Amino acid sequence: MRDGRRQPRKTLRTDAGAMLAACAGWNSRLTARRITQFLEDRMGGTGLTLAQVGLMAQIAVTADDTLSGLAARMDLDPSTLSRNLRALSEAGLVEIAIVGPDHRRRMVWLTETGARRLEAAIVAWRNAHAALAKVFPVDQACRLALVSDAITEP
Repeated sequence: MRDGRRQPRKTLRTDAGAMLAACAGWNSRLTARRITQFLEDRMGGTGLTLAQVGLMAQIAVTADDTLSGLAARMDLDPSTLSRNLRALSEAGLVEIAIVGPDHRRRMVWLTETGARRLEAAIVAWRNAHAALAKVFPVDQACRLALVSDAITEP
């Protein structure tokens, strides 16, 4: 006994609780879900999820990008990216086309409708993000994303 206090008995419950309290992975996922929900609640009028807006913004920043390049920038495997693009394609917001003689090489770009929807979504995002900034230190989340690059480096 230190300081007259008893240490809690070691059990699975105490170990699991300590793990949840200290785990960077668990806590970052929890934070990401909460931030996403906060923003999506305030962006509901766009008809797009935050993930869809982010994907469309990634497409917009690089003209005529290949799917493999987009997947690499987003740190997604190509099959996950294709699944995510399918809904946007079916809604007429992106176009995917085979380019060149290699039929495996595909490129993606926003349609005119997609560009207009993204512009409207960015306005809604700005308002939602300003509301988030009033209750959450968004600069810390951005810094965390930058320093997390060290995790993926070989």
